[in-house]
Amino acid sequence: MRAVDALMECLKAEGVEVVFGLPGGANLPTYDAFYDAGIRHILVRHEAGGGHAAEGYAKATGKVGVAFGTSGPGATNLITPIADAMMDSVPVVFITGQVRTELIGTDGFQEADMLGMTLPIVKHSFMIQHPLEIPRAIHEAFHIARTGRPGPVLVDIPQDLSRAEIPYEPVTDVRLPGYQPTTEGNQKQIRLAAKALANARRPVLYAGGGVVNGNAAQELRDLAMSDRFPVTCTLMALGAFPAPHDQWLGMLGMHGTRAANYAMDEADLIVAIGARFDDRITGKLSEFAPRAKFIHIDIDPAEISKNVPAHIPIVGDAKNILPRLTSEYRALSADRGRLEEWWARIHGWQRQHPLRYEDSADTEVTPQFAIQAIHQATGGEAIVTSDVGQHQMWTAQYYDFPEPRRWINSGGLGTMGFGVPAAMGAAIGVPDRTVVCVAGDGSVQMNAQELATCAQNRIPIKVIILNNGFLGMVRQWQELFWDNRYSQVDLGQYPDFVKLAEAYGCTGVRLTDKTTLVEDLRAAIATDGPVVVDVRVTREANVYPMIAPGQAARDMVG
Repeated sequence: MRAVDALMECLKAEGVEVVFGLPGGANLPTYDAFYDAGIRHILVRHEAGGGHAAEGYAKATGKVGVAFGTSGPGATNLITPIADAMMDSVPVVFITGQVRTELIGTDGFQEADMLGMTLPIVKHSFMIQHPLEIPRAIHEAFHIARTGRPGPVLVDIPQDLSRAEIPYEPVTDVRLPGYQPTTEGNQKQIRLAAKALANARRPVLYAGGGVVNGNAAQELRDLAMSDRFPVTCTLMALGAFPAPHDQWLGMLGMHGTRAANYAMDEADLIVAIGARFDDRITGKLSEFAPRAKFIHIDIDPAEISKNVPAHIPIVGDAKNILPRLTSEYRALSADRGRLEEWWARIHGWQRQHPLRYEDSADTEVTPQFAIQAIHQATGGEAIVTSDVGQHQMWTAQYYDFPEPRRWINSGGLGTMGFGVPAAMGAAIGVPDRTVVCVAGDGSVQMNAQELATCAQNRIPIKVIILNNGFLGMVRQWQELFWDNRYSQVDLGQYPDFVKLAEAYGCTGVRLTDKTTLVEDLRAAIATDGPVVVDVRVTREANVYPMIAPGQAARDMVG
């Protein structure tokens, strides 16, 4: 059969049900194969939209997402989604077309060195040099993407090789001697960690996105409930521990709760699980958690002690390690009363510094109120995606997530334009759950063209735009750190999002009155098909509390 037909068989063997992509000259053979393949293909309007949709699908389902693009600009349009998937450890296979082999290196039409350009931002990449390599490369790509620390894998296929006839036999033995991720964790180190927990007077469990990626949320809960361990989660881990909960401190980091950040600052033991101590968590690194010892559990050994030295490192899969840690801890019969003083301290912070905002005295909608209204209108049961900016932080603060894979956002790379296509992918992956995209009026315009994809395919996402007429987070930083010198952040009231939605074949709604906001949102969410809701919010609201850049967590403002 043709190599591209073998490619389709490989996708089906990997359980692929849907792919996102856009055809072009170099991948025309692949798209000819789609004609008879029986695999659902979503025709996106921009390759970046396809890449982010594949990420949204992967994050919502836990399966490997798949995105296709042609050579040259089609492939380079995938670079941002590839980098985004790398930063957030998302399993996506990107399959790009390439010019014919005799044109490679000649600056041929729509030629781009995707292997070279993406080398720093992929988990692995394949440049097909013979058609017989295609089946094994595809299966290896899926294996690498989903195992160990998940991540993006690129497969670049020259057009002439994709058309070649090959003898196809299913590949059933994917073995990569140079790639053997450690998953079990060292039992001696786990025992040491349990003893450290039993001796700790001020412990904190600090969960990162690896808990979600590793499907270890229940195991995290079991460890937390084995005693009264306080739990905080990063932006990427929201939902890994149910919120609200008596042991939940809230999100930590730059816009986290004071209770979470103060607890980290005064902790004597921090158990980091699938987290990487990035700058948005630590603030000033030299001032981070000065009293703490660190247990660091991560499947990627490169993350251990990268930013913060680990006293007890444990390399492996959290889903395997946490039950053993819980078992070892319970066997020690630690004194549960030792944490009373610590909880009294934490409860004091929670009473003194709850999340708060100043609501409007009239019908004006504040952005924080809008998020609470979305939570009420969805019953807290939606899958929520977001773009990047103030609305993202307000959603993280004020929308409580009871389970993992309900919160999908771009954390590491901070990609504006992520929200709409990610919602599209999530809605396809989990069609029986309401999917809401919380967007800003700046971010949403970066991939608004995917509304056409949603309309054509009847993908019923609900896009709720917190419209303040600004690039809000940039404006906030200019206000706070640049003496109110607002430079190129005023978007005005352009475009008219209701008309834009209607032009794309979606329902458009504008809401301005907080007194009816919950019911109006319920009505919008109940409307069939894709809906865009333009919620006019307070123009110059700020996200608080906040750790100013370069400052310590104990010096939060707002």
